[in-house]
Amino acid sequence: MTVDQSRQLGQALMGGALFAVLVVLIGIARRSYLAIALPVAAGLSVVAALAFWVGYTMATTEWEDEVEIAGEEAAGGVDA
Repeated sequence: MTVDQSRQLGQALMGGALFAVLVVLIGIARRSYLAIALPVAAGLSVVAALAFWVGYTMATTEWEDEVEIAGEEAAGGVDA
């Protein structure tokens, strides 16, 4: 990605963010329940998906050897 492409992408992201804020503010002004519920639901979904991904990664990561790792941690504590 070139510098110009990066700047264009940044400008597009800023424009999209401003558009999203404008849509929410218009919805709030019109007292629309969905203007609040949809962004909150989307944010909650993103946080839940991130938490699930982190948990899955932690649960399924294969370590080299648990005895070696424990031994390295103990040795690191002695040298410090």
